[in-house]
This record gives sequence, C-alpha cells and structure tokens, in this order.
Amino acid sequence: MPEPVVVILVGVIALIVGAAAGVFAGIMYRKKVAEKEIGSAEEQAKRILEEGQKKAESAKKEALVEAKEEIIRQRNEVERELKERRAEVTRQERWITQKEENLDKKTEALEHKTEALNKKIKDNDDLRVKIEEALGEQIAKLEELSGLSSEEAKQELMSRTESQYKHELAQRLDELDEQFKEEADTKAKNIITLAIQRMAADQVSENAVSVVEIPSEDMKGRIIGREGRNIQKLETLTGVELIIDDTPEAITISGFDPVRREVARLSLEKLIADGRIHPSRIEETVEKAQREVDAEIKQAGERATFEVGVHGLHPELIKMLGRLKYRTSYGQNVLQHSIEVAFLAGAMAEELGVSSQIAKRAGLLHDIGKAFPHDVEGSHVELGVQLAKKYKEGRDVVHAIEAHHNDVEPKTIIAILVQAADAISAARPGARRADFENYIKRLEKLEEIATGFSGVERAYAIQAGREIRVMVKPEDVNDDGMKIIAREMAQKIQDEVKYPGQIKINVIRESRAVDYAK
Repeated sequence: MPEPVVVILVGVIALIVGAAAGVFAGIMYRKKVAEKEIGSAEEQAKRILEEGQKKAESAKKEALVEAKEEIIRQRNEVERELKERRAEVTRQERWITQKEENLDKKTEALEHKTEALNKKIKDNDDLRVKIEEALGEQIAKLEELSGLSSEEAKQELMSRTESQYKHELAQRLDELDEQFKEEADTKAKNIITLAIQRMAADQVSENAVSVVEIPSEDMKGRIIGREGRNIQKLETLTGVELIIDDTPEAITISGFDPVRREVARLSLEKLIADGRIHPSRIEETVEKAQREVDAEIKQAGERATFEVGVHGLHPELIKMLGRLKYRTSYGQNVLQHSIEVAFLAGAMAEELGVSSQIAKRAGLLHDIGKAFPHDVEGSHVELGVQLAKKYKEGRDVVHAIEAHHNDVEPKTIIAILVQAADAISAARPGARRADFENYIKRLEKLEEIATGFSGVERAYAIQAGREIRVMVKPEDVNDDGMKIIAREMAQKIQDEVKYPGQIKINVIRESRAVDYAK
C-alpha cells in the first residue's frame, strides 16, 4: 500500500477515535448534568411536599376550629328554640287546664239544670195527665147531657157559625148594593167619566199591506219588466212597495199610507186585466186610479155626513172624512167608527138635554186627524184640532176633539159624551181585532178562576169573554153563598186578568126534582 494512503487511513482513524472520544465525553457530561438536575428536582419536590403538608395541617386545624364553632352556635340556637317551645307548651298546658276547669264547672251547672228541668217535665207530664183525665170526664159529661159526640158537636158549631157568617155577609152585600143604587142617579155622570178614563185607549195599529191576486205566475215577470223598469215605475208613481216573492198567484202591496195602497191596488188590478204593462201605460193607469180614489173619498165623506145628519162641513173636512174609509184601528174601520161615535154621542146628548147636533158633529170629527199621512208630524189629536180650527169649527167641537183621549181635561158635557161614545164603539164585542192566542188564553183564565171556587160545578166564558156563566152545586151553596161567590170572583178577575170593558159574572143555582108517573 502506498504511503499516502496509509497516512490518510491513519488520519481518518484518528478522527474517528477523536470523535468517539468526544461523543463519550459529551455523554458523560450530560449524564452528570442530568443527575445533578434530578437531584435538584427531588429536593425541590421534597420541599414542596413538606410545604403542602404543613399547609394541609394548618387548613385542617382551621376547619376543625370553624366546625367546632359552628357546632357550638347551632347547639346554642337549638337550645334557645327548645327553651321557647317549652315555654309555649307550658302556657298552652296552663290554658288547657284552665279551660278544663271552666268546662267542668259548666258541666256541673248543666247537670244541675238538667235535673231541675227533668223534674219540671215530670211534674208537667203528671199535671197534663190530670188535666186530660179531668177534660175527658168533662167531655163525657157534656156528651151525656147533650146526646152528641165531641166531633158531632164541633161540626154543628162550625156549621151554625158558617151559616150565620154567610147570612150576615149576604145581608151586608145587599145593603151595600141598595146604597149604591140610591147614589147612582146623583153620581151617574162621574161614573161614566171614570168608565171612559178606564176603557179609553189611544194606541193605533194600522194595516200596512194589501194583496192582489194574479191569474198566473208568468204575470209576475211582466209586472217586473225588463231590468225591473215596470215595477220601479209603479212604485215611484204610487209611493208603495211591491213584494213579489214565492207566494203563489199573489202580489203584496206594502205601505203605511192606505190611500196610496188603494191607488196601487186599483192600478195593478187594471194593468193585470188589460195585459198591456209598460211604463207609459202604467203612468196612465195610475192617474186614472188616483182620480177614481179621489172621487170615492169624496163620496164616502158625503155619505157619512148625510147618514149622520151633519151639514155645513167644509169641503176639505168632507174629503178628509172620506180618507178615513181607508184607515183602520185594531181592525176597526175608522170612518165607520166615527159614524158610530156620532150616533152614540147624539143619542146620549138627547137623553141629557144638550145639543145632539153639536155632539154628532164632534163625534164624527173626533178622529179626523187620522186622515193625515203618516209622514205628517204630530198625533192625530193635535192634527185634528189644527184642522178643525183651520176650517172654523165651533169651540165645543174643537175641545171635544182635543179631549177625547184626555190630552186635556174634558170641561164640557159634549167632550165627555164623545169620550164615552168613542170607548163604547171601540169596546163593543167584535169591533176590534184581538190576537187570537191572547183571546183564548183570557177565556181559559176566566174559566180557571171560576172553577177554582169551592162549590162551583161548571163555568163557561161566553159573549167573547164579556160574561162568565157559573153553575154551582145547590147542595153546597145556598142563595147567600151565591152572592159571596159572585163578589169574590169579580174581585179575583179584576186582580189577575187584563181585559177591555167589563165582565159580567152570572152565578146560577138550580135545583131539580124529577119523578115519573107510572
């Protein structure tokens, strides 16, 4: 091997040996450093552990001290609470003991009272037995002397007392009736006035519809017209409303003014009869119907004045009277009612010796205010007074119109007679329409009241409820008892039943004897 190579190899080996020695030396140095650090860490850890143990011991001692203090505090609190509760229990025991002592005292007193009461009860029982024995002996003696038992004697006494009472009561009723009859002539006018005030009614109910029959259902479409032009034209000209609904073969005319309803009714009937229904024809027909109704109104007013015998009325008053033909009050025609009032007032005036002509005139015109349309403001009394004054009617006539519903106090005989005639015409049977259901209930109530009296066998409400006929059992009710039943029944009907006018109570007692000749 050449020398240079050997030199290089030696140098390399030397470097390797040097490097290995350096590495070994480094390792040994690090080992020493590590061992030194480990020893330092162990010492530090030991020191920390010792410090921790010291702190734990200190904390433990502090916790023990605090726990002991808390235990002592809670024990003191518990002892204080127990002391208070013991004191409260002691007070309760003393209170209960006192109550028991009081209760014992009351119980003892109650026992004494109970003993005394039992003794009194026993004494009363003994006394009652003695009284009953004595009473029994007395009753036995009385029965022996009278020949009647106690029940028979009681019935006899009650029968005699009841008979005497009924007889005296019937006699008293007869005396009162006789006294009333003696005073009737002197108080006749006052009684009539009071009756008028009770019977008069100032409420007015009007019919608001009329019905027109049509020949077929097709006519309804023709009356309506294209886009409703025919019915609109008819409603505009007459001022009413036509109701075309599902009612078969009928058209309803609705409106508050009865004259307008009559014009519409006549126009519709003429159009249906003619068959030509269009706006121009409707206008011609309505004008013609209006002239016919005006003529009929005038004729009706003239017939009324002629029938009653009242002359010299202003033509406008006659026309207004005619309009009353198409007005109704509770189903009663107002014009016919006015004629009746005129006749009645005139007849009563003749009996009293006052002017029958003025009475008739006032009676005929008393409801003239009802002829005005509904859109005119004011009551029919106010409107009637204004109309009578406008056409120069007399003071008595104007006052009678103003007072016939007591808007003012009647101050003349004529005014009172018109009031009476108005009430009589309105209250007579059948004059005014009443609700059928209420009418039936009133009749049933009358019969129920009548049959509720002892001794009544049957009762019938007749004359539209203005008379009730009562049949009593003759063996239970005598002649004096009939008068008492009639009076009590009349009073009960006045208290429980509402009715117009007056109701007659007719009590009938009938005895029959039947035998046969063989």
